[in-house]
Amino acid sequence: MRPHCLLVILAVLLVPLAANRTLNGWTTIKNLNAAHVKEIADYAVSEHNKQSKASLKLTRIVSGETQVVAGTNYRLILAVKNKEAAERYQAVVWEKAWEHYRNLTSFSLVN
Repeated sequence: MRPHCLLVILAVLLVPLAANRTLNGWTTIKNLNAAHVKEIADYAVSEHNKQSKASLKLTRIVSGETQVVAGTNYRLILAVKNKEAAERYQAVVWEKAWEHYRNLTSFSLVN
């Protein structure tokens, strides 16, 4: 097989994979309603509430991305209720599923 044919084959195989990623390695979560994504979002709000003595309530997952590291980072935009006010937060959760480990690495208000 000629070398340029191999390049064409590689391009055809790799372009769809690259199109789903941004330069920083984050991939959009296609199904925000997946049980595991909801579990991560619930964990993020619960852990934030524990750490800050807040009482936020998750209303929905607005958007999300994952990044493969030594485990998986989940970056989620969450709509929450803070008493009667509606707010949005960006939460980042690092998970190592095979160790049953999760860590809320950031939780910040988004405008």
